[in-house]
Amino acid sequence: MCDPMMFHNVTEENMLFEEVFSRMLRFIEMDPSSSYHLSIGTDSQVHDNKTRFVSAIHLHRKGKGAWGCIRQIIVPRAIKSIREKISLETTYSQELAFMFTNRHMDEITEILLPYSNEGADFQFEIHLDIGKRGMTKELIQEMTSRIYSMGLEPKIKPDSYAASSYANRYTK
Repeated sequence: MCDPMMFHNVTEENMLFEEVFSRMLRFIEMDPSSSYHLSIGTDSQVHDNKTRFVSAIHLHRKGKGAWGCIRQIIVPRAIKSIREKISLETTYSQELAFMFTNRHMDEITEILLPYSNEGADFQFEIHLDIGKRGMTKELIQEMTSRIYSMGLEPKIKPDSYAASSYANRYTK
């Protein structure tokens, strides 16, 4: 069973959220005059009698690379309902977004603000694994409303790469 409070990536395992945030700050400090997109997204896949949810934190330095990590949550049953799967994916992404408190946002702002005239910028988005095609199109209004109500920008396919590409890679 996976610990839902632990994160990992290709180089580090068993990171708590504050360790993840420290890695993010270091990544930003390496190039504080860049534009950054912090994206959170979740994808899921049914495997036998369980459903694996993978949530990604993806910090993109536009045009200059990215840093990211994931966490896994295993639900010990096969979730067949697309509405339930997408709703849980959205919930897990919201849960991660809520971990970024005002203190965290202030720390990022303190690093970037002195470089705002040099192009420093920061955007925070939640990427949903839904789109205008296929079975998820009927869920767009409901799920994006949940994200807007948090004061964040939702992205859907094809722009929801943190969910539909980065997290998806680890659900297999």
